[in-house]
Amino acid sequence: METTGGDAGKALTEPVIAGLLLAAGGGRRLGGRPKALLEHRGRPLVEHAVGVLRAGGCRVVHVVLGAAAGAVRERASLEGCVLVDNPDWEEGMGSSLRAGLASLAGTGASAAVVALVDQPGIGAEAVARVAAAYRGPGSLAAASYAGKRGHPVLLGADRWAEVAASAEGDRGARAYLRAHEREITLVPCGDVAEPYDIDTEADLAHLEGRE
Repeated sequence: METTGGDAGKALTEPVIAGLLLAAGGGRRLGGRPKALLEHRGRPLVEHAVGVLRAGGCRVVHVVLGAAAGAVRERASLEGCVLVDNPDWEEGMGSSLRAGLASLAGTGASAAVVALVDQPGIGAEAVARVAAAYRGPGSLAAASYAGKRGHPVLLGADRWAEVAASAEGDRGARAYLRAHEREITLVPCGDVAEPYDIDTEADLAHLEGRE
């Protein structure tokens, strides 16, 4: 884990909502093109996603890298982020979530807004709305679209250990969220965001400014 500049040393006296960006995927259905390096608005997608978390109010951003991590460091401007290497990224999103939550432990963050690098249709306003659902370290909230739960997801610090313990394969926090469905505050975001994923060649049409 490394910190690239920023204000990490400042004493923070109010609850800190961290951004946790999962950006380790290798883009198997995209011919092995790492999603973090896909071009969007002239820059790597990971850079765009970090900007969204910051604009949405996340004062600290941890980015989990996996596929082509070295190239991501070279090509993307991620100053001020904490970069977390996940050597087990091929096991799926669950391993990245575990790595990211482990990197946040002991930092003083009160909660994490978890976002996925391949959802450029989800912008800062959705992040801000979900972050505003924070009610303490036991908070659990998620954006909703037409009544269906989606990303980003807010995980209070008191929940991180249990979430990590349940995160396996490509499920991420899905099993934990399903088991705690009644405790989740759903935050409608369908008027400000579109929750599509960039998974296939056809999905690349959602990206702007590609050559």
